[in-house]
Amino acid sequence: MKVGAITIGQAPRVDVTSDIMEIFNGKVELLQGGGLDGLTRTEIEKFKPEEGDYVLVSRLTDGSSVTFAERHILPRLQQRIYDLEEQGVKFIMFFCTGDFPDTFKSSVPLIFPCKILNHIVPLLTKTSNIITVTPSPLQVAQCEKKWRNYVSQVTSVPASPYGDQETLKAAAYKIRDMDGDLVILDCIGYTQEMKEMFSAITGKMIVLSRTILARVVSELTDV
Repeated sequence: MKVGAITIGQAPRVDVTSDIMEIFNGKVELLQGGGLDGLTRTEIEKFKPEEGDYVLVSRLTDGSSVTFAERHILPRLQQRIYDLEEQGVKFIMFFCTGDFPDTFKSSVPLIFPCKILNHIVPLLTKTSNIITVTPSPLQVAQCEKKWRNYVSQVTSVPASPYGDQETLKAAAYKIRDMDGDLVILDCIGYTQEMKEMFSAITGKMIVLSRTILARVVSELTDV
């Protein structure tokens, strides 16, 4: 089965597929596209967020990360949808947990991790008190504002999946002493290895966005 995947950064996202392709049990041909494909870092820097912008963080093919405003890439994401549709995909996953406007046009289902998480996470927390890990300090306020629509309490801790391991460990030790019975690694960039590290240090239940996405999508491919 041909399945599309769109990253807001640059494709292919080999870091993501290394954790999820086994979940599809060899039944998926994954075709990828990216919102920043074909752009240089200098061109991408023109997309830097301004006050009031919805902030996104993603990975480039050289392994580095970039921070930019969502509004700059929406037309480019729409073109990636068209490109993948022409290649015959049955549906398209988004490799990003951010919120997107309901304005994309598509003849196939678009599957957004945020919409999956928004409905699943409240079912997984007994106290309705969660902790989210998000890549950038610029995303903390928007992350907490979003999650307050679904749970009673949320605290967001910034730590990039594209940075150094020590920063992630420091975030895990901080979270260990915080209230909250569920930790959401709220970016597609966090890996299975990072999930295991957060679990070991915090002793809390951890939700990894990329594998939640893949497991839900596998219901459509497991035939």
